[in-house]
Amino acid sequence: MSDPWDRPNQPQGQPPRPQYPQGPPQYPQGPPQYGQRPPQQPQQPPQGSSAYGAPPTPPGSPQPGAAQPDEPSPKTSKRSLRDPLSIVLVLVIVVAVLAAALIGVELYARHQGETRVASAVECLVEDKAEVTFAFMPPFLMQHLSKKYSSLHIETAGNQIGDLQGMKADVTIDNVNLNQDAGSGGGGTIGSLVANIDWTSAGMSESIQNAIPLVGSLISGVTTNPSDGTVELEAALGNIITKPSVKNGALTLEVTELTGLGFTLPRETIQPALDSLTSQLTRELPMNIKADSVKVTDNGVEARFSTQNASIPQGEQDSCFSNI
Repeated sequence: MSDPWDRPNQPQGQPPRPQYPQGPPQYPQGPPQYGQRPPQQPQQPPQGSSAYGAPPTPPGSPQPGAAQPDEPSPKTSKRSLRDPLSIVLVLVIVVAVLAAALIGVELYARHQGETRVASAVECLVEDKAEVTFAFMPPFLMQHLSKKYSSLHIETAGNQIGDLQGMKADVTIDNVNLNQDAGSGGGGTIGSLVANIDWTSAGMSESIQNAIPLVGSLISGVTTNPSDGTVELEAALGNIITKPSVKNGALTLEVTELTGLGFTLPRETIQPALDSLTSQLTRELPMNIKADSVKVTDNGVEARFSTQNASIPQGEQDSCFSNI
């Protein structure tokens, strides 16, 4: 009988001993240096990925490993507001806006003031007029205080009242429009100087229109600056007059009558001329009087002025109702 514990095909004799590698391990690239890691085997791609690389990233999705933009934190915003350059820029913008607004208000108020004064002057002289206020101090400051340093007025030169060919160039200083200024309650002016030019053609037209009998005889006017006379020319003779100032009024004093055509005496012609020239004084308010007169090649130049005069109220003179 065979042994039941006997294993079939079991080799007979001593079992073989295990084989151990002889000598130190062999490294194809030499032994590793001290502190250096041994070469690592290439890592296998993770499951689900292709051996040729990761699947393409869908458009619009962040790239892996890409730096994401940092959102500004509240601390960063507060720090930017405290930046000196930002503060300077904000202040410059605010100042520029305020300056533009003030300039706009200044120009508008100046235009309104000049328009109102021009309307009053046009009512007085019955001619177009331009008014300019002094640039300093600013008009807003003058308007709030109701004290105006200076203004300039210039008429178109067509007429002053019924006197044709007259042009006025007026400078007014120290205007005070407070209600307690002046006896009339309409304010005061420190000084007013008006230079008035009266052309030869305007004198001839004024005499023809204003003096019924003498005017019909006048055909022209000639000025003589050398002797300061004005010659009224007529068909049959001439009237020689000398412009002068008497009692604060401009006059044309008759000095000579030439020719045989005049049968009227000098005493008849003189009152007619006085009535004409006195219209200028009557048209001017605030006690404005003539100071001097000069004959030029083109006509007559006269200077009028007044000092510390009261401005009439609208009830006294309708031309001043809008001031």
